[in-house]
Amino acid sequence: MTRYALTVACPSTRGIVAAVSAFLANHGCNITDSAQYDDLGTGQFFMRVSFNSETGATLDQLTTDMEDVGGEFSMDYAFHDETAKMKVVVMVSRFGHCLNDLLYRTRIGALPIEIVAVISNHMDYQKVVVNADIPFHCIPVTKQNKAEAEARILQVVEDAEADLIVLARYMQILSDTMCQKMSGRIINIHHSFLPSFKGANPYKQAYERGVKLIGATSHYVTADLDEGPIIEQDTVRVTHAQSASDYVSLGRDVEAQVLARAVHAHARRRVFLNGDKTVVFPASPGSYSSDRMG
Repeated sequence: MTRYALTVACPSTRGIVAAVSAFLANHGCNITDSAQYDDLGTGQFFMRVSFNSETGATLDQLTTDMEDVGGEFSMDYAFHDETAKMKVVVMVSRFGHCLNDLLYRTRIGALPIEIVAVISNHMDYQKVVVNADIPFHCIPVTKQNKAEAEARILQVVEDAEADLIVLARYMQILSDTMCQKMSGRIINIHHSFLPSFKGANPYKQAYERGVKLIGATSHYVTADLDEGPIIEQDTVRVTHAQSASDYVSLGRDVEAQVLARAVHAHARRRVFLNGDKTVVFPASPGSYSSDRMG
């Protein structure tokens, strides 16, 4: 049996779930997990279904045969092979905790991705990346060469046939052009619990405000800095006795975990853009498991 997933977004109306279920049953498919959300505010409906094809139905066949149902409900739908790993390009500057965490989780199978390249504006992590048998590209960025550097970055992404860019503490602001070209396909980790403390030095800002919780936010990148739709967040408690440096150290663990969870959700097709927000469905049973995690 082949494991597939179906993602659906469409205007909310009666009969969507019944139509999808009947379609899959009629094509010899057994639903193993299903999640749905009806946004009463926007009138939009979102659904993700995991299923097994018990009679050999292929992605192409299912996609073609779904056209009538999709047309009836004005669906934006797609079928996905759940065994396929999403190709990812990771970008990093001089803070390596998120990069190292992604490399480890990918190596043990905890993330359903293949890191096909790492891009950095510094050479700090060349050896780490090359030792993992992953191509490393150092592309320095200055005010003078920004357009040329981004063109080189996009060429790496295109040549690697990557589906996603992950900014693992990449400390450069991407241009509006690049954000638009890769809309919904760039995930960033911001070392703050957004919408608080945007921009540079958020831990210092948090320390100066005397907050009792600090956190991290993973979001899609848009032309508006730190304003993209949020995918995942988490926090850690701090006290008055801790320094700004303590905040940084405590925050690093949260950043790595939040980014990994966001990448997992995106790679498993669990994230739906809903205007300036996201709908993020829970992970299907077994989707976090790995033969090498014991």
